[in-house]
Amino acid sequence: MLVDLDSAKSGCRVRRRRRTIAVVAHWWSIEVLHGEVSAFRWQKQHDSALIEAALTNGVRDGAWHADRWGVVFEVLFDTEEQWEAFRGLPVVRAALDAVPDPVNGLLIYPGRGGGAGAREPRRPKPAPSAGAVSLPGPANEPYLDLTDLVQRDIAPRGTHA
Repeated sequence: MLVDLDSAKSGCRVRRRRRTIAVVAHWWSIEVLHGEVSAFRWQKQHDSALIEAALTNGVRDGAWHADRWGVVFEVLFDTEEQWEAFRGLPVVRAALDAVPDPVNGLLIYPGRGGGAGAREPRRPKPAPSAGAVSLPGPANEPYLDLTDLVQRDIAPRGTHA
């Protein structure tokens, strides 16, 4: 308790200041991009299992977001240990293994989806395949020396030589 001495001497009310310690919770995002099948289809197949797993592991809040590039599942846990327990569940691992594009279409990171207010996620670059051909480098520009040209004798129009 903190007391303002000047107000205590004058007979005024004593102010009490309270300190609060806020629990810092952590948002986590799972972004699933479209692949061979739609990410919307993946969400429809796995949303109930993911929501149930989150609820039984102490989630404080959660939400699904859909956009033209795919879906985001955002969850809020009090501790990182709760997130790790959720992330390690067989049902969650199975859902993440079943994303439409497991190589380039799954992003998992701390924070809310899209990061820094961006409306589009980072799009991964396609991996080069064995049949990829490199493009040729810049060609030399053609050089034309106009100082050596001699004007040819051209017959005036209307006359035949």
